[in-house]
Amino acid sequence: MSIRPRKKNTTRISSNKAYQVVLKPLVTEKATQMSEFNKMVFSVPLKANKLNIKLSIEKIFTVKVKSVNTILLKGKVKRFKGVLGRRVNTKKAIVTLEPGNTIDLSVGV
Repeated sequence: MSIRPRKKNTTRISSNKAYQVVLKPLVTEKATQMSEFNKMVFSVPLKANKLNIKLSIEKIFTVKVKSVNTILLKGKVKRFKGVLGRRVNTKKAIVTLEPGNTIDLSVGV
């Protein structure tokens, strides 16, 4: 028996799907401070996984992504005019870029 070489996992993503995975960049004080360390913060859907986020960022901004960390924020229970309500759950992705790559978010403004 011969051992076959392993296939490379070259998953591709369409540009339409890429824009569905990355909803919007989050521009907060903390996210701006993180950009000094080559990290960007994006809002993503709850069902998005790290591989899809990485491929989407690389497709949209044409940069190399080093790693992706995700945070699931549970929605708070709040009262509005005496009625109990709930905020929606959200997911954030902190994307670390390879050295030498940058994303300028102020271009589209």
